[in-house]
Amino acid sequence: MSDDDTPVETPETLTLPLDAWHRAKGGRMVAFAGYHMPVQYEGIMAEHLWVRESAGLFDVSHMGQLMISGPGATAALEALMPGDFAALKEARIRYSLLLADNGGILDDLMVTRLGDESFYVVVNGATKWDDIAHLREHMADEIGINHLDDQALLALQGPKAVDALARVVPGVESLGFMQGSAYDFQGAQIGVSRSGYTGEDGFEISVPGHLATALADALTDQPEVKPIGLGARDSLRLEAGLPLYGHDLDPDTTPVMADLGFALSKRRREEGGFPGHARIMAERDGAAITKRVGLMVDGRQPVREGALVLDAEGSEVGKVTSGGFAPSVGAPIAMAYVPVAMAEPGTTVTLSQRGKVHSATVAAMPFVPHRYVRKGASA
Repeated sequence: MSDDDTPVETPETLTLPLDAWHRAKGGRMVAFAGYHMPVQYEGIMAEHLWVRESAGLFDVSHMGQLMISGPGATAALEALMPGDFAALKEARIRYSLLLADNGGILDDLMVTRLGDESFYVVVNGATKWDDIAHLREHMADEIGINHLDDQALLALQGPKAVDALARVVPGVESLGFMQGSAYDFQGAQIGVSRSGYTGEDGFEISVPGHLATALADALTDQPEVKPIGLGARDSLRLEAGLPLYGHDLDPDTTPVMADLGFALSKRRREEGGFPGHARIMAERDGAAITKRVGLMVDGRQPVREGALVLDAEGSEVGKVTSGGFAPSVGAPIAMAYVPVAMAEPGTTVTLSQRGKVHSATVAAMPFVPHRYVRKGASA
């Protein structure tokens, strides 16, 4: 997030449990996804680099936390997403996609199996009300969809996150990437998953709202941890090659176009039964005409969302969907959708932004290697 596209606050902007905490810590607050959120504390670049070398605490309580349970919940989820939830083991997590009838992406989300026909689902903040309505419209009445709006959600990310969190919540060090479990904090149950959206090792913690300040204080009391704002969260996920819904993903984008083929489980590809299956499989077999790619931009000037991708004749053939200066790379980077013929790493492309022309090269993602910690068998 850059200063020139900082959103304007409105009277309808809501507050989250840690609102006063952020302000006391010096957070610069903006309106984001309908809530007051901190965009930065010390500065985006310093916060970004701190997460890469130590541990940063993010407030992601604007996201939607849902409990979905009841007879047929597994099949109901599989009717709306391409994940193999029947094979998902208890306490394991799967990234998946909520799909429209035509195979377009309505949201990307995380699904954790809690038990037989019981799941914990985290959806994006900007889409959560639409997601809840979509789920309720398409699921049988006997399946409960409970919005956990009294829960806060914190993300502790960075190579030293495990050291800091283990002092506050003993036992979390036993978790591997995409595993989750329940723990105790001040006599209350909290949910901890070893996951996140920075490319670093880290955790996401669902905590009762009334304990959010106590947990945030306990974590930032650890020498490894500083509070981090939305600006660094955006630059970190961009370096990690992770798409942001509403920018790099939308209802006009399919999983194949978005280069998210890993979210199409093998059994589901073969059996179908999820929205847009025929189209998605045709695109997977070569019918896709566009693809999300990474770009290394020449020079020092970042290229932002909305910049045009041009062909050799100067005609528009694609668009940049995310872009900015990458502190860990030391250069500007971007994501864009380009014709499949231009998607090979090493291909040179021309970008046009506000009348200025930039040269860029298609690059493999992630731009910075992921550092997830994997333990035990995956599901």
